[in-house]
Amino acid sequence: MSDVIKHPTHYRLLSALKAIGPYLREPQSSEGYYLFDCLAACVNDKKSPEEREFWGWWLELEKGEGGFAAKYYIGRYNLEGVWEAHSIPKKAVSEVNRTQEDFHKKLIETLSNQFSLKVKMHEESVEFV
Repeated sequence: MSDVIKHPTHYRLLSALKAIGPYLREPQSSEGYYLFDCLAACVNDKKSPEEREFWGWWLELEKGEGGFAAKYYIGRYNLEGVWEAHSIPKKAVSEVNRTQEDFHKKLIETLSNQFSLKVKMHEESVEFV
């Protein structure tokens, strides 16, 4: 593999971001803006699959000068398929934290190693819970 840093075109970024894991919401992403989410913990696993909601996080990653700003949110993914900013119960915190921290490390490494881009936290981002 080459040590040459590639120019970060939208399609190269999409390819690299998809390789991080199943988090990228490609249809809702556009050049310079990438949406990610993670359904980390089921709200009530006794319900049938089509009636389940999830605790988790979502990320709006926006391109800026020299890199990206990461704006994280935490909350509940409801039955309508919409994220609601919401505090999460203590029993879900560890799983939400684990998935968010693992993803963030991979995101930083991928953008740095492949494109020499930095990721900074947006001033309005929710800190890891």
